[in-house]
Amino acid sequence: MAVPKTGRPGGIRAAAPGRSGWRTQAPVVAVVALGGGAGATARYAASLWWPTQSGTFPWTTFAVNVVGCAVIGVFMVVITEVRPAHRLVRPFFGTGVLGGFTTFSTYAVDTRSLLADGRVPTGLAYLAATPLAALTAVWLAAWAARRVLKWRQS
Repeated sequence: MAVPKTGRPGGIRAAAPGRSGWRTQAPVVAVVALGGGAGATARYAASLWWPTQSGTFPWTTFAVNVVGCAVIGVFMVVITEVRPAHRLVRPFFGTGVLGGFTTFSTYAVDTRSLLADGRVPTGLAYLAATPLAALTAVWLAAWAARRVLKWRQS
């Protein structure tokens, strides 16, 4: 199919004002919302399954954040280095599901609560351990995924 000449460089047509942007973004917004709902539901289920006592180290939130970050590490390797995914997979799973599952806002609230309750050592340990463990989880999971892929290819 030939692209009609428009007098613009490369024969590219300008997008229709207002409508084209929304049409291309609406599916992305929808899948992020659906994925976010699924991820938040999974996080809530984890908090019901493994409740944390008030004033103690918030192990559930810590584990959810570390596991979610590890999954994003593997996911990004798979969709960028193994198999190209449909354009809505990354917003659905990466931004939606994993964004809804991990909860750095709860991490901030838990830290504040620990500090406000006078549990300063626990609050500071949690404050430092969460981002360190989360970043380490992403890096190790991506590294492990690449190693497995390399091993499978040889």
